[in-house]
Amino acid sequence: MVDVHGTCDERFSEVRDALAESLAKDDVGASVAVFVHGEPVADLWGGYADAARSVAWEENTITNVWSTTKTMLALCALILADRGDLDLDAPLVRYWPEFGAADVRVRHVLSHTAGLPVWDTPITLDDLCDSAKVTALLAAQEPRWTPGEIGCYHAVTQGFLLGEVVRRITGGTIGEFFAAEVAGPLGADFHIGLPDSHHDRVAPSLAPPGGLTVPPPTELFDATPNPALVPEDTNTPQWRRAEIPSGAGFGNARSVARVQSVLSAGGTAGGVRLLSRAGCERALEEQYHGLDYGLGVPMRYGLGYGISGRNCFWGGMGGSLVFNDLDASLTVAYVMNQMLDAIVGDGRGMTMVGAAYSGLS
Repeated sequence: MVDVHGTCDERFSEVRDALAESLAKDDVGASVAVFVHGEPVADLWGGYADAARSVAWEENTITNVWSTTKTMLALCALILADRGDLDLDAPLVRYWPEFGAADVRVRHVLSHTAGLPVWDTPITLDDLCDSAKVTALLAAQEPRWTPGEIGCYHAVTQGFLLGEVVRRITGGTIGEFFAAEVAGPLGADFHIGLPDSHHDRVAPSLAPPGGLTVPPPTELFDATPNPALVPEDTNTPQWRRAEIPSGAGFGNARSVARVQSVLSAGGTAGGVRLLSRAGCERALEEQYHGLDYGLGVPMRYGLGYGISGRNCFWGGMGGSLVFNDLDASLTVAYVMNQMLDAIVGDGRGMTMVGAAYSGLS
């Protein structure tokens, strides 16, 4: 069995065993964290930060978590809504006067139903690092469908749409708001826009052994990626420094779980209150239930999260995951560097979630 480091309440020993088994099988390096009532009960890591398995994954190793970053954006929106600064039912044009589609509402962006799943204009990685350019293109673009009617995963555009709304409200970028109002107060080592001083502790993303398979086109959506991103893009200083809000978040399981446990714990984690209990409940308000025409699978979307019963969750391309159970006050996060060929999820993260439930019984 592979060595696992960190701390773990013995009630959650199955989480430690699950991580060890995953490290022995599919993972190169990984971390898993479990929080109950906003406090850590398991904080574990192991394996290696590099493909050559020459550098150990350590306590403060971080990596790109891809779309698990979207849960951080969702929390920012819920906080602003709870403060009365953001109306989630308002049209974007209320905050962003240049935005042309008057019927696109904030809740449509959060639930992937805005009708702007990709840019119509070809986009490059360089373009993604120019927020003013890509947001202006979105402001001028016509939705493909009536907003609110069709679920189609906004893999990259969601972060720029929501980020611009946050910038218009707060005067700062969504990464700056997150750092000052969320990560800072919680002491969470999660970054949207990673300073150079942290680059030396990043575990590079490792591409799936067989490459990533893009979901096939559906009857409404040609799933050809725009931009076409590859795992190696996340290993560049350009990606790390840029605020690419939908997918360029850097952290580990501890930091992801610390932030997201605010939701499962009723608005307060580690003694820090960021939301009212009612504000947390808003994540579970169903906005769409049906086929996601981008992912090609059935989805239930709440406000910024996938939802199932009293649970809200989301994951990142290749495997990372965060899962919140609002009834059990449970948050589980799994973060790794070895991506597997699964856009929707490869099962490693949910194995950690299942193991965590064993500690509640």
